[in-house]
Amino acid sequence: MKIFPPKTSAGSRRAFSLSELMITLAIFSLLVAATVSSQIFGLRLYRVADTKLNVTTDSRRLLDQVRDEIWSSKLLYVGNGNNTAFTLVADQAPHVGNALKICATTDTNHFVYYYRDAADASLKRMTSDTNLVTIVARNVTNEFVFRAEDFQGTTVTNYQNNRVIRLTLQVQRPEYFGGLSEYYQLQTRVTRRAID
Repeated sequence: MKIFPPKTSAGSRRAFSLSELMITLAIFSLLVAATVSSQIFGLRLYRVADTKLNVTTDSRRLLDQVRDEIWSSKLLYVGNGNNTAFTLVADQAPHVGNALKICATTDTNHFVYYYRDAADASLKRMTSDTNLVTIVARNVTNEFVFRAEDFQGTTVTNYQNNRVIRLTLQVQRPEYFGGLSEYYQLQTRVTRRAID
C-alpha cells in the first residue's frame, strides 16, 4: 500500500522561513541606507554648487558696476580711505591702495567711491550725493584692492591720464563642509573709454 502526502489547497502555501526573512530585511536595509546616503551626498554637492554660483553672480554684478563707472569717468584716483576720508597716493610712490575714487566729470566734489573696510573685511561703495554706504563684497582678505597700472601691467608711480585700474579681490567663503573654507580670487583690469 502506498501512502500519498496529503493534498494541499491553493490557499495553504508555505511561508518564508526566519532565515529567508532576515536576509530579505538585510538587503532591503542596505538599499534604503544607500538611497539615503546618496541623497545626503547630493544635497551637499548642491550646497557647494549653489555657493559657487552665488559667488559668480555677485562677482559679475560687481565687475559690471565698477567697469561701467570707470568707463564713463573723467578722473580716477587710487588711494587709501574709509567712509569719512580719502587720501590720494602721493606721486613717486606706487599707486596701490584700498580705495578708488571715480569722478564722472572734472568736478572732484561729485564722485563714486569704493573702499575696503578693514573693520568688517568688506568692499563698500559710497556716492558723494547721498553718502549712503552699501556693501558690494564681503569677506575680502586682501588689504590692497586697487592698483593703477600702465598698459603693460606695471604699477605707475605718478598720475597718468591713460592708466589702467586693476581690481583684485581675494574672498573667503566660510564653512560648507565641516568648517572648511573656500577661497576665490577675482581680478580684472579696466580703463576709461575716452582718454583726454
